[in-house]
Amino acid sequence: MKMPEDEIRAIVAETLAEQHRLQQDSIDAIVLKVVASVMASFGIEDDDRKEVRADFQHLRRWRKSVEQAQSYTFKAVITVIATGLVGAAWLGVKVMLGK
Repeated sequence: MKMPEDEIRAIVAETLAEQHRLQQDSIDAIVLKVVASVMASFGIEDDDRKEVRADFQHLRRWRKSVEQAQSYTFKAVITVIATGLVGAAWLGVKVMLGK
């Protein structure tokens, strides 16, 4: 008895799909082990994830506040320099007009 070609293709496709799923599950498990190993080598255990996340959030807020302070400082320096130049020009005009 001969199997129809469509049935053979369906069986092969289903087998390949199952094999792919099993390989993907294996890859996912390996990746999880590697990531856990790397994190443990940095001293970060699996139970510390919430604290590590909070630490990173705090660092991000701190970095953004430092960047904002740098921006304000730069703007203040530019304002002081511009004010000084305008004041010097004004004094120069007053001196020239006073003579």
